[in-house]
Amino acid sequence: MKKTLLILNLLLAFAGFTFAQTTPAKTTKDTKVKPAATATTNKPAATTAPGPLKKDGTPDMRYKANKDAAAKPAGPLKKDGTADMRYKANKDAAKTTTTTPKTTTPKSTTPATPKKTN
Repeated sequence: MKKTLLILNLLLAFAGFTFAQTTPAKTTKDTKVKPAATATTNKPAATTAPGPLKKDGTPDMRYKANKDAAAKPAGPLKKDGTADMRYKANKDAAKTTTTTPKTTTPKSTTPATPKKTN
């Protein structure tokens, strides 16, 4: 009896899975929306890369020429390859590369709720 119920439940579950999968509606060429010709993006300039570029204009990092041209930290590195900020050379390089100042958000003026004691 248990085996019969198990098989029946599996059959119902698989039947439900087949109904849940739908195919997307096919569209004709007339109904497709064409993308705008001029799109504003924040991508680096293509002239800075010495090697091949990807379709979006960014340097293709699979090539050695682009890897060599990538920005290297001025001082020692950590094991994971990022700049070690304990050294002055890396701190100075970080200061010169940041162009936008960080803004701080004003803190909330609501008072803290007191802790409840039992």
